[in-house]
Amino acid sequence: MTTDLAAYSTSTGEAFQFWVLGTVAVIGALCTVFMKKTVHSALCLAGTMIVLAVFYLANGAYFLGVVQIIVYTGAIMMLFLFVVMLVGVTAADSLKETIKGQRWLALVCGLGFGILLLGGIGNASLTEFNGLAQANANGNVEGLAALLFTKYVFAFEITGALLITAAVGAMVLTHRERTERAKTQRELSEQRVREGKHLPPLPAPGVYARHNAVDIAGLLPDGTPSELTVNKTLRERGQIRDVSTEALNDLKALEQRAEERLERTKTEEASK
Repeated sequence: MTTDLAAYSTSTGEAFQFWVLGTVAVIGALCTVFMKKTVHSALCLAGTMIVLAVFYLANGAYFLGVVQIIVYTGAIMMLFLFVVMLVGVTAADSLKETIKGQRWLALVCGLGFGILLLGGIGNASLTEFNGLAQANANGNVEGLAALLFTKYVFAFEITGALLITAAVGAMVLTHRERTERAKTQRELSEQRVREGKHLPPLPAPGVYARHNAVDIAGLLPDGTPSELTVNKTLRERGQIRDVSTEALNDLKALEQRAEERLERTKTEEASK
């Protein structure tokens, strides 16, 4: 009698764990859908998967819990995340439909799946609880394998087919075909000229300067510092050493000496 009551009752710790982690899982799932950046959505989905793994472990499904963390969260989800980072998918890409009508088709499929899910939950009924003793009698892995390859073998195969279809669909959607001829170097140069961009190469650090340091701006031929020669990060931090005054004074002194030399030369020529 005590065992039957324990099967139908929930302890305070289990209820607290369910409501806290369930809330985190739902928030993570919603953030996966509504986040604008793809990387953030993938990270939220990884957090939801970890919460599901904790639920599996708490219910005695140790094999599913470990597989959820190692395979799905640690391998597949991180693989998706790395692919997104390498491909460079941005929010602007979602506005371009590579397959016409895919949004309406996805909406219809989502509504149909929601109706089936609600119908299944509405018709579900539990009259008796067998508990974990019978399911894990020969071990959690053996009990899970017996159910997957006997009672739920067709559902398991259909799920595998859906995963393969989803992977192929993701490859099709992320594939970009070049629709126009690649521009030559001459055409790119002409485009830069028409747009008025910086045509010559950027000056290197220390050009026309007496110091070979990254925190000192190079000087142009007229003695003014060139901001292009200093890293933007150093400029934002205020870590640039200004030597323009010293350089301008040296330039003025050089010009004065040159003028004096020219006047002396002219005087000597006139005296001859």
